Amino acid sequence: MSDAEQGNLFDLSNFNTSASKPDFPPNLIPTDAKVPIPPGTYQTMTEIAEHCNRCHRCELGNHRTNAVVGRGNPQADLMIIGEAPGQTEDETGLPFVGKAGQLLEKILVAVQLDSEKDVYIANINKCRPPGNRVPTTEEMNACKPYLLEQIRLVDPKIILLAGATAVKGLTGDKRGITKIRGEWMSWENRLCMPIFHPSYLLRNPSREQGKPKWLMWQDIQEVRAKFDRIRNGST
Repeated sequence: MSDAEQGNLFDLSNFNTSASKPDFPPNLIPTDAKVPIPPGTYQTMTEIAEHCNRCHRCELGNHRTNAVVGRGNPQADLMIIGEAPGQTEDETGLPFVGKAGQLLEKILVAVQLDSEKDVYIANINKCRPPGNRVPTTEEMNACKPYLLEQIRLVDPKIILLAGATAVKGLTGDKRGITKIRGEWMSWENRLCMPIFHPSYLLRNPSREQGKPKWLMWQDIQEVRAKFDRIRNGST
């Protein structure tokens, strides 16, 4: 596939909440990454999950136990996007339920955010890469249409991008997470903030000022403050 053709698959010019459902057999969509998934293809997260669990748009579908689509409130104002499932997620079919997910829960609770009511959680890729390696660009691009449909359905006010892979997979920004974490950015007229992935915090447990855990606490407090301002009708 040429670069132009590949780019057309992810053209966001019609990316909106009012997209109409396209007129083609949806059972054809997962079979090949060359087949586009236009905005409006899915009406519910259940439909996305059904397709993801039989999807072979990339090689990761050959290795999964379960596709890991999302959890939480599908009408949440806050959406968190991670990288890809790990072993526990692959086994359960739910994102962020291993050790990193447990830490994420603690972080959310610390600022009085409920992962079932206030947040919807998803990943760039729905299938676990072998050995928990970083997904390739091709794998991220093959799975990206599902994520775009999730974002369209949730219609979040704020998106948190957990880790550099999530930032790159959604926005194309290749900068390191240490350079951009905690900075608000706009993507498709949506407010986004890159944050450290919880697994990175597990590898860097120091709470000393200036260390990742300390920085994460500053970031999540800023997110909570912005969350409240948006809900109150201000920015």
